[in-house]
Amino acid sequence: MIISTTALVLRILSNPIANFLQKKLTVKESSLTVNFWSYLFMAAFCVPFIEHNQILGYDFNFYLLVALAGLLCFLGTICLIKALSLGELSVLGPINSYKSIIGLIFAFFILGEIPNLKSLIGFLLIIGASFLFVDEKGKFIFNKSVLLRLLALVFTGIEAVILKQIIINSSPTVSFIWWAISGLIFSFVFALIQKKLKPASIKTVQICLIIGILLSIMQLSTNIVFENFNVGLSLSLFQLSSIVSLFLGFKFLKEKGILRKTTGTIIMIIGSVLILLK
Repeated sequence: MIISTTALVLRILSNPIANFLQKKLTVKESSLTVNFWSYLFMAAFCVPFIEHNQILGYDFNFYLLVALAGLLCFLGTICLIKALSLGELSVLGPINSYKSIIGLIFAFFILGEIPNLKSLIGFLLIIGASFLFVDEKGKFIFNKSVLLRLLALVFTGIEAVILKQIIINSSPTVSFIWWAISGLIFSFVFALIQKKLKPASIKTVQICLIIGILLSIMQLSTNIVFENFNVGLSLSLFQLSSIVSLFLGFKFLKEKGILRKTTGTIIMIIGSVLILLK
């Protein structure tokens, strides 16, 4: 219980702190550069584990899923980092609640699942709370940074389904190793094509190292939490990351509208919990 609770706390803290550092870096660095160096370190962290885990010997479909997950992860991360470079952390963090809506829509159209009353109330709460995040031009959904963040959620949402299948066919550790390696491959190819491999400074590399550590902690702690808690409960608790994003945005980035955004975030978390805890 102590290990799973620690993993939950690490998961809640690691993701928003990584997003905060990604936003700070994109002031002077390309999102492709930040993404590549972060994945390079994550893949390097996997090296000691490769010897003790069977990462080869699976069928063709397994590696096809690995490649697809890597591509989706790369696209999702690029959209997220680009969104962070354009928008406010105190807005983009709470948008993670929209992942619940995306899941609800996918379940309806793909699986034919009819949402219950609790899910519909949650849906309406998230949509209603969105109006508390409008920018000075009166935009929210049609804000470019928000659209990119939502697109990132779509990519990572589909990726999560594929990763679950990879874990079923292997193990959480093997899944993590291939997640990092495949993400690195796609990051390298796109950064090479765009000539964005070289960072501006040693400090950038050092911060990317920290980001790599935080994202590795996030992915591994997520696997541990999923193994020990109900998935719906886990995803609901993960929404607390939005509170951390709010704090970082207000405290260190001097973003405005603390009362309005905090109210919207709390409503979104409640709505997300209603959808996830069916």
